[in-house]
Amino acid sequence: MRRKRFGNVLCVLVALGLAMPANAARVKDVAHLSGVRDNDLTGYGLVVGLHGSGDTQQSQFTVQAVVAMLSRMGIRVDPTALRLRNVAAVMVTAKLPPFAQSGNRIDVVVSSMGDARSLAGGTLILTPLKAVDSQVYAMAQGPLAVGGFEAAGAGSRLQKNFPNVGRIPSGGSVERGVPMDLAGRESLVYLLHDSDFTTAQKMAEAIKAAGVEARAVDSRQVVVDVPEAQRQNPVELIAKVEAVDFETDVNARIVLNARTGTVVMGSNVRLGNVALAHGGLQVEVQAQNAVSQPNPLTQGQGVGVQNAQVNATEARSSVHLVEGGASLAELVQALNALGVTPRDLIDVLQAMKSAGALNAELEIQ
Repeated sequence: MRRKRFGNVLCVLVALGLAMPANAARVKDVAHLSGVRDNDLTGYGLVVGLHGSGDTQQSQFTVQAVVAMLSRMGIRVDPTALRLRNVAAVMVTAKLPPFAQSGNRIDVVVSSMGDARSLAGGTLILTPLKAVDSQVYAMAQGPLAVGGFEAAGAGSRLQKNFPNVGRIPSGGSVERGVPMDLAGRESLVYLLHDSDFTTAQKMAEAIKAAGVEARAVDSRQVVVDVPEAQRQNPVELIAKVEAVDFETDVNARIVLNARTGTVVMGSNVRLGNVALAHGGLQVEVQAQNAVSQPNPLTQGQGVGVQNAQVNATEARSSVHLVEGGASLAELVQALNALGVTPRDLIDVLQAMKSAGALNAELEIQ
């Protein structure tokens, strides 16, 4: 049943690929404007209101942070007298989008730094978020939304997902944005997400066909000339360029995930002349424990005896010949005939690559 399901999935993926003869995409889907990007923000804060699931006394930095916060509020406490279980020290992260201005809201992610068991039900205290220049660009505060839970008692413990990480949707308030001015530029540089000379050239030709001068500089950069009349306000030109459709081209690539057994093959995968054969050796060991009892009225003692039975079976597999230039559909048909599982397929593809019969890039994750 598992092999049949695996074959059906591969056939569906191939059918989808054959139904789309061209990889049509917009410029905005495969490239981005140089300099227009997100900026990472980080901050150190405290989550309060936990139900006894916060940091213990072993997390000294949590105690120090609480003492410092209370000190700023005019309250003096003895650090050695604090017993904190409703507070957790956290790292707050967020992304500052391009052209963000003061007052815009952003999402923040809160992650535990100490030995807190769960952040569920907690509230983040006002936390400044800084960039790499150590300047504050946003402030974060609010109740956490945690997608997991943890419960323990009487030596038993139950946990679902990860209760030590939470989110605060729109929990960050932008205090100032990163200066970014597009006015006055004589040209705009678009960077492809995936470097490819063919895609870059096709993109430049499609932009030129739309009435805008463009040229491919290398496998990743496409330069668009800005007319003098639009240099002070190039937004209209940028919107026009981003909406241009063209056919992209990608390298033949196969992605292998050895941990999960996932295999994804691109439609450009081609084969050379190759003969495929796959067989599996299965070894089964059965242990039967018994006790050897002494005869009645003797001084002997019972002795444990282990009897192991080893069976080895090798699956039969025929040889399948695949002609040179075979397509992805023909490769899948041959692999299904061999009856390979997803994890066996990883070994088969690696062997074909080593034999020089697989014209594709193997990406192992």
